[in-house]
Order: sequence, then C-alpha cells, then structure tokens
Amino acid sequence: MYLENHPMRTLRYFALFFALTAVLATARPAHADDSDAAARRRAELVAALLSDATPDAQKAMACKHLAIYGDAEAVPALAPLLADERLASWARIALEPIPGPEADAALRDAVGTVQGRRLIGVINSIGVRRDAQAVDVLVPRLDDADAEVASAAAVALGRIGTGPATAALEQALGRVPAAVRSAVAEGCVLSAEGLLADGKAAEAAKLYEVVRQADVPKQRVIEATRGVILARQADGVPLLIEQLESEDRAMFALGLQTVRELPGPEATEALLAALEPAPADRRSLLVAALADRDDPAVLPAMLEAARRGAKPVRLAALGALGGMGDASCVPILLEVAVEDDDDMAGAARTALEQLPGEDVDAALTARLGTAKGAARPVLIEVAGRRRIAAAGPALRKAADDSDPAVRAAALTALGAAAGPGDLAVLISRAVNPKEGDDEETAAAALKAAAIRMPDREATATQLTAAISKAPLPAQVTILDILGEMGGPRALATIRAAALSPSAELQDAATRVLGNWMGVDAAPVLLEVARSPDSRFQVRALRGYIRLVRQFNVPDPQRAAMCRAALAAATRDQERALVLEVMQRYPSPEMLQLAVEAGKTPSLREEASRVALALAGKVGGGAIDAQALVDLVRQGPLKLEIVEARYGAGDRYLDVTDVVRGSARGLPFVQLPSAHYNTAFGDDPAPGVAKTLTVRYTIDGKVGEATFREDAAIVLPMP
Repeated sequence: MYLENHPMRTLRYFALFFALTAVLATARPAHADDSDAAARRRAELVAALLSDATPDAQKAMACKHLAIYGDAEAVPALAPLLADERLASWARIALEPIPGPEADAALRDAVGTVQGRRLIGVINSIGVRRDAQAVDVLVPRLDDADAEVASAAAVALGRIGTGPATAALEQALGRVPAAVRSAVAEGCVLSAEGLLADGKAAEAAKLYEVVRQADVPKQRVIEATRGVILARQADGVPLLIEQLESEDRAMFALGLQTVRELPGPEATEALLAALEPAPADRRSLLVAALADRDDPAVLPAMLEAARRGAKPVRLAALGALGGMGDASCVPILLEVAVEDDDDMAGAARTALEQLPGEDVDAALTARLGTAKGAARPVLIEVAGRRRIAAAGPALRKAADDSDPAVRAAALTALGAAAGPGDLAVLISRAVNPKEGDDEETAAAALKAAAIRMPDREATATQLTAAISKAPLPAQVTILDILGEMGGPRALATIRAAALSPSAELQDAATRVLGNWMGVDAAPVLLEVARSPDSRFQVRALRGYIRLVRQFNVPDPQRAAMCRAALAAATRDQERALVLEVMQRYPSPEMLQLAVEAGKTPSLREEASRVALALAGKVGGGAIDAQALVDLVRQGPLKLEIVEARYGAGDRYLDVTDVVRGSARGLPFVQLPSAHYNTAFGDDPAPGVAKTLTVRYTIDGKVGEATFREDAAIVLPMP
C-alpha cells in the first residue's frame, strides 16, 4: 500500500488518508451488529476468509466488505492475514474501522510478529485508530534499525498524542538519526495539534517551539512556526510579522497563509500597520490575504489601498472589495471606474457589479438619476450587470439621451435588466432606432431581454405583432430572436416567413430553421422543402435531415422521417445524406428503406453499402433476404458453407450443419436462436468469450468470416 512504501509523507497526506478512513467508517450500516441481514453477510465474509478454497482475490474483496460489516467476531479471521504478503493491506482496511478493543489488540500483537513493510502498515493502522495502549509497543520502535519502521512509529505516536506518547517523541527528537528526525518532528507537530484542539494552547506552543529549534527539515520548521503563531493567538502576532518580513520565500508564504487563520483585532491592527512599509512586490499579496480575514476593520484599509499606491496593490484591493465591500464603497469605486487606466477602471466596475447587498442596488439607483459625465455610462452599465429592476425608469430615460454612448449603455442595460414591462421599449428601439448607430445595439438588447423573459410564448406574441410594422431589416432581426427563443408561437411566425413571397424573409427564416434546436421544426422544414414557391428547398431539406441525424427520436419515427426526406429530395446529394443517417441508426425499418432506396439506379451502389452494413447490425432476417441479395448484386447467387466452428482456444464445436441449414443459399444466416449456445445446443467454453468462424464460397469464390458470440451473421462477398 501507499502508506507502507512512503511512511514519511506530509501532514496533508495523512489528513486526507485519515479523512478517507473516517468516511469508510461512516459507511457502516446503522445498527449493523443487530441486523440479521448484516450478521448473515458478516458470517459469509468470515467463512470466505477461513476457507482454504477461497482465492486471494476473493479474500481481498471479503476484507473490503468487512470494513463495513465487520465487528469483533471478524477479528480472529483477519488477524492472521496481517502477516500475509498479499492480503496484509486488505486485512488492515477491514480492521481500521472495526469498533472495539479486539481490533486494537490484534494490531498491537502483530507489531511483534511481522516485519518490513507489513510492520510499517500495521503501525500506520495503529496510528489511524489512535490506540493509546499501543504507546509502550511503539516507543521502542523509535530506535528501530529500519528507518522506515522508526518513522512510522513516530507518526503513529503523534496521532495517538497522549502525554506518554508526546514525551517519548520530544525526548527522541534530539537523539534519533537524521533519517528518522523528520518523522519524529512530524509526530511532535501532530501531538501539538491535538493539544491545541483540546484547548491546551500553552502546552502546544511549547511543543511547537521545540520543533522549531531542533535540527529538522525546513518543512517541519514551517509547520511548527504556523502552529506556534496560532497557539499563541494575539501573542503570536510578532512572530507572524517576522515571517511576513522574512527574505525567505517559503516563510513569507507561511505568513500569508497564517494571516488568513489567526483571529482577533490585535492581529488585524498589527497586519494593517505592517502593510504600508512592506515592499511593493509583496503589498498586493498582503492586501489579498488581509481581505480574506473577513474582519470589518480591514475595509477602510482596502478602500485606501484602492485609491492610491502602486497599481498591483490597487488592483488587489479592488478585487477584494468586490467580495467584502458594502454600499459605503460605491463612491470610491465609481471614482476609479472612470479613470483612464483600462485595467483599473475595469477592476472597479467588476467590484461594483459584485458588491453584495440590496443597499448597494439602492445606492447605485439613487446616483443613476443624477449622475453626469463619465460616471453616468458606468452607472448604467453596472445597473444592467446587476439587473437592478428599480433602475428601469432611469434606464428608459437614458435610452433617449442625445449622447450615443449613454444610449448604447442604456439599451444594453435594459437588455440585461428589463422586465416584461420594458419589452415594448426595446421592441420599439429595435424596429425604429433613434439613430442609425443604435440599430445593432438595440437588436442585441432585445434578443438578450427576450431570451430572459419568463413567459416566452407571450414574448413571441409581442415580437410577432411587431413584424408587420417593422422594416425588412428589423423583421429579419425579429426572426433571428424568435429562433433563439424557440417555442410554438415563434415557430409559427418563422413558418409564415419561410413560406412568404419575400425572398429575403424566406432566406432569413430557412436559415433560422436550419439551426433550430428541436424536432418540432421538422414538419415546417419538410413543408418548405416540398413547397414549389420556396427558393430555399434544398436548405430546408438539409435542415430537416440535420434534425433526423442529431436528435433522439424513436426508431420508427426516424425511419419515417428518412423516408419522407428521400421522397422530398430532388438531388442525389441530399439522398446520400439520408443514407448516411440511416446507417448511423440501424433498425429493421432502416434496412427495409435502404433496400427500397437501392431501386433508384443512381443510388444503387451507396444503398447497397448501407444495406449490407445495416444487415450486419440488425440481422438479415429483418428484410426479405433475396431482396437484399438482388440489391447487392445482379443475377443468381450460389452459396456453400464449407465449414463452421464455434468456441474458444482449443475447445470448439463443429456447427457446419446448423449454419449450412440456416443459410438457405443466401449470405444471411438466421440461426434457430439469437444465442449461439442455444442454436448450437452446447457451450464449448463456459465463461469464456467465444467466436464463430465460417468458411464458405459464393459463386466459387472462397471467403472466411469470424463473428463474436451472438453477433448477426452476414457473410461478406468474397
């Protein structure tokens, strides 16, 4: 197992491992010991472990299930497996979550009987269970000649974390060889974490400090330094500041992490004081870390940092304000949002969009009514992004402004924030834009709003009513919007346009229908494809074929749609597309249709290929075999089955007579049963995947084909 091979992994790995073990333990069924079903299952699993006839793989699976169903009664069957090279890890998986002292005793006993990696694994499991009675067993192992064993014992003692375990680790820290010292330090850190969790902060800080002063790897010093700071609380602030001022990048990174963890106003005050003198390249990192403290006292500093200083610091502060700010941030963010620096202005606008709270919406709406100059488009844009419904009147007024930039911003904002009552305004602007420059913006805003409306059918009705009064470009725009919306009302309007006398509307409508996302458009597309007055019959038919190809419909319906498409097609290019769809969705109906399509001389070759492919998937019995033969080739066909063998490896049946009798002179073999074993009367190789190999001649030409078990049998033309 991973832990056996790598006993000196970091605390993070151990935390993940122990969390996984806890999850496994919680998977145990409630009242499992009192459940008759669970008891029966447990008895079966234990019996499998005790049986010499059970393969190791099945024993491993039994251990895995005993992690859920096991109890004290399973321990005697599991304990001997701790010495088994192949099953030791599986036995530990079962023992670790089993409640009660029996599993602890089994693991303790194994420490004296197993060696090497199995010993490391047993020690790791003792650590997982935090068996306090194992301390006397583990302490001598701190001086084991095998450094991995000693290291595993150190980490396990740290997990146990009792007074004797902690004392042993502290004493060993100065005497063990370098190869073990990191694990002993890790054990000390684990013990200190336990002390801190139990409210013994002073004892924890003392132990952390011992590790910090010891000759141990840097990672352990980092862990211990973090622990000391958190254990000391307010008194740990000077040490935290020391890390934030350190030239060592790793210690500075530790400081940034701990800034986010250390609570209290004293820490905030000291950190704010340290912000100003910090080097410019670190100040933005400190700003981001301070913002994560979720302390109201940080907000004024964030606002100040957003207003002045180096650009990276300002950007970091603006990014932080979006998540931690409130309505009081609006004035400063608006100031920055109109600066010439695009990065700064963009960050401020994003912060305004992200500020939480309805009071922010109210503050922005109040300013929107009186804003002038560069701030007005910014407020309009933000109101749209935040979808502030109360800003509707101001946005509608701004949509008539003489300033093109203000009008564009207002139209875009209305598209994002408008309710059903504002739709008429957007339709009016799209149909009759105030200025020529507004046309594209108004159309985009109308589309954004229409798609958002809760009642799409009502919206489609409004848009349809506007078409008759709109100039041709606006009609095309409305058709595009209806296509994005979908629904019965939209489809009916687009159908009318596709069948109208206007070539421009036919063009727009068929283009929209060609991208329709649903088979509900199929009847309309087929109608247009059949219409003698349409200039876009081919486009409509190809759109219809796309629906047949892409969307999920029942096999009979898809076959009927393919039949309709073939009937409507006037060119072989579209007929070939239909044949591709038929091959993609094999069914008896599709096979029948392919045979019929082959009657068209120009399609015979392609239809033959598709029909053979379909017959191979659905079986020759799905169609009159002679009709398929007639399609594939001209003239009579002479088939002879030379030999047929069914089986695997050296276990085969001679099934020539059965296959010969089922072929009936045609290259489609319909066996008496769809299952080979039944058709041939026996299973020559139980539990093994088998094949059928057929040697044959067609019109004197020799062929051979092999089929997977139970596959349809279509003999290729030699």
